[in-house]
Amino acid sequence: MNTTNNTTILRLYVTGNTQRTEQAISNLKKICEEQLQGKYRMEVIDVLERPQLAEDEKILATPTLIKHLPPPLRRIIGDLSDKQKVLLGLDINPGENQVRH
Repeated sequence: MNTTNNTTILRLYVTGNTQRTEQAISNLKKICEEQLQGKYRMEVIDVLERPQLAEDEKILATPTLIKHLPPPLRRIIGDLSDKQKVLLGLDINPGENQVRH
C-alpha cells in the first residue's frame, strides 16, 4: 500500500451489506474523522466478494478492523461501537488527536 508519513492505513472486513456492517463503517468513519483528522485511509472489504483476501488475512469473524500502518499491526473485532476500545486498539490518545509512537 502506498502511503505518506503519518497516515493510518485501515482495512475493515465485513460480510455483506447488513445493519451490522453499516454500523461498523459509520462508527469507524466517525472515530477516524474525530481523531485522525483526515490522516487515514480506510478500505472496506466484503469477505463475500473477496474471500481470498479475507483468507490471506486470516479473518475468522466480521466485522474485523485491521490497522496496517503505522506499526504495530492491530486487529479489532466487532461493530466498533465501543469508542474507547477502538482508540486503544488503534493506539490513539483520545485527547491529543495523534497516533502514539
